[in-house]
Amino acid sequence: MKSAVENLNPTRVRLTVEVPFEELKDSLDAAYKKINQQVTVKGFRKGKIPARVIDQRFGRGAVLEEAVNDALPKFYTEAVNEAELNVLGQPEVDITELKDNELLAFTAEVDVRPVIEIPDYSGIEVEVDAVEVTDEDIDKSVEQLRERFASTTPVERAAEDGDVVTIDLEAKVDGEVLEDGVASGVSYTIGSGELLDGIDDAVKGLAANEEATFTSELKGGSAAGREAEVTVKVTQVAKRELPELDDDFAQLASEFDTLDELKADSRKRLANMKQFDQATQAQERVLEKLLELVEVPVPEKLLEDEINTRKHNLEHHQLGQMGLTLDKYLEIQGKTAEEFETETREAAVKGIKTQFVLDELVKQEKLNVNQDELTEHLMRRAASSGMSPDQFAQAVVEQGQVPLLVGEVARGKALAVVVEAATVKDTNGEIVDLEDEDEDEAETEQSAEVTEGDKKDDEA
Repeated sequence: MKSAVENLNPTRVRLTVEVPFEELKDSLDAAYKKINQQVTVKGFRKGKIPARVIDQRFGRGAVLEEAVNDALPKFYTEAVNEAELNVLGQPEVDITELKDNELLAFTAEVDVRPVIEIPDYSGIEVEVDAVEVTDEDIDKSVEQLRERFASTTPVERAAEDGDVVTIDLEAKVDGEVLEDGVASGVSYTIGSGELLDGIDDAVKGLAANEEATFTSELKGGSAAGREAEVTVKVTQVAKRELPELDDDFAQLASEFDTLDELKADSRKRLANMKQFDQATQAQERVLEKLLELVEVPVPEKLLEDEINTRKHNLEHHQLGQMGLTLDKYLEIQGKTAEEFETETREAAVKGIKTQFVLDELVKQEKLNVNQDELTEHLMRRAASSGMSPDQFAQAVVEQGQVPLLVGEVARGKALAVVVEAATVKDTNGEIVDLEDEDEDEAETEQSAEVTEGDKKDDEA
């Protein structure tokens, strides 16, 4: 077999392959055998029809077509390996010549990973938010905890802001009550904004057994996005009472004996959270700087596939679960279809470039992934997916996605190398020393952004 490579552009090549006919022998034998099992010829037992009879009855061309279809993947793979190409996706194959008993020639156009030169990245400098926990932050945190331990007491008066009301709801569209538009015994805190627009104004001023009607756009259900006439009836009004902020509250809401100890713990936890946010911010900003330094051509077909995958996942998974259409989502977001298209394309380009650059760094730095790192990453991914580690691991193995997880961990380690070499300062001008644990957490979050296009790449 002879093959040659022509570079069509930085991300696409054309392979020209010539195969001597004798190399088709195994595939021709397999083709005759397959046809033998599929057809019957009077006078011959099934599976025992001579090749010359098959040629006469069904045509040599049918045999050759079967043989070529069987052999092409093998010859294509051999040509790819011989040229040491890192291909992406499936090739577009064109048989240019097929001479019986002489020659098979074909071309295959396919996207390839671009050659990327990683420049010196040690000069990267980024600024991140300083880790500062204020007294206001502490007060807000303690107040949120206090809200969780609030109690309610029924009252004989009209509902006010902050009250918890028990309500019955009935929604009509075009004068007809919706099958899924009736609910009873719903608990709602006035002012929380958790139900329908307009409900706060409707229930305020109502006492038990009083009702009101208002118009609102439904957020979910069979008539999501449509205007409905909603009748709300208050069956109970209850006043929320917050516990006193004292040592008794600290003992009730935590393992601490005093309010001061509870506040000190809140300060520590908030500092840890802000340090994590700072590490994540450093990862993101260093990555942005790195991508600015590297010229990364993006295969157009890979990009289009990635854009389509992102749109599909948004429309049919994320928005579908919320009962929203894409048009309604864009309306809520205040975006035009053109803005959405632009943002989706930019995000897809960044995702693909990120993988290309970090994968090149993995090779350059000779980074490996050990079992402990893979297991830790799997546990985190399982937690974020809502599955148990065993369930997630089983799904990963069944779907053949172990290499994808290995790639995610390796890219996280590659980014960590760049962050370690970069200069990270906070908004106060202080050098930030990112602790290993915080870095690892942030790396995992960053490297987990693996696109569907990336998956196609790994599989290829």
